Amino acid sequence: MTEPSEDYGDLDARRNRRIRVVAWTVIIALILGGGGATVLTLLLG
Repeated sequence: MTEPSEDYGDLDARRNRRIRVVAWTVIIALILGGGGATVLTLLLG
């Protein structure tokens, strides 16, 4: 329980990569959908 297994580490890395891809896809979709100004305002502060 205390030491992480190899499989869990691989699964965690794959999950993080998938989350990143989904996040970028959503951002690009929002920009292309016409909400570009709102998204840029949120990202740039």
